[in-house]
Amino acid sequence: MPRPVHLDEAIATHVHDGDTVALEGFTHLIPFAAAHEIARQGRRHLKLVRMTPDVVYDQLIGLGVADELVFSYGGNPGVGSLHRLRDAVEKHWPHKLVVHEHSHAGLANAYVAGAGRLPFAVLRGYRGTDLEQQSDIISRVTCPFTGEELAAVKAVNPDVTVIHAQLADPEGNVMLWGLTGVQREAVLAADRAIVTVEEIVDEFPERTGAVILPEWALKAVSVVPGGAWPSYALGYSTRDNDFYQQWDVVSRDRGAFLAWAKENGLEAAADD
Repeated sequence: MPRPVHLDEAIATHVHDGDTVALEGFTHLIPFAAAHEIARQGRRHLKLVRMTPDVVYDQLIGLGVADELVFSYGGNPGVGSLHRLRDAVEKHWPHKLVVHEHSHAGLANAYVAGAGRLPFAVLRGYRGTDLEQQSDIISRVTCPFTGEELAAVKAVNPDVTVIHAQLADPEGNVMLWGLTGVQREAVLAADRAIVTVEEIVDEFPERTGAVILPEWALKAVSVVPGGAWPSYALGYSTRDNDFYQQWDVVSRDRGAFLAWAKENGLEAAADD
């Protein structure tokens, strides 16, 4: 079973330069603290995967952590664009970022295939878009039973998946609830999984709709109260909407962004 470890130890042990890394969490339970630790430790050349790369990936991209991005939507939710992402794609600052774009359904199914250790998933989709030009991740197959042509998406198997959750127990099992997105699938698809949690409890409460991740699927559990801020953990915190508004201003300007990095102890990551 994974014993609780400090977050810096979990990242140092399990996240390496060049890894494919998924930091998942939909609307809430976004692992910001873990993302900042990845940057703080100077990780480079990562291939980042995320259903909705919002502010957490805008920060990592601006800090120079990522060479590639696999995603299905990019934006500051409820506010607007991701300016560090746009700067990397359009002007190659801090360096060029290669992007691979899916639909939401396509990337979700790619995680499902990865969790099932299948090479690809099939779905109806992508028709009428130019996304199918990415032949290395999207293709077409013919159903052997009906003859219908379907979209096929290459499975996503991250080297490391990182999520935030509400609870862990002494055996290392993890419990999360609320909007759980693809966290379960992303964990099961990964070679290694790190979970930050609000607290450890002796016994999980009864909670309808909760997801339990078994200890055998995890490599490390770290207790990080507030580890999802400025997103939230249902039952523990609320979303800091002001931060998302302020980020739109900070991220528009490279100088303001670098000042933010310095203020938050991330200047070394940004300067590399």
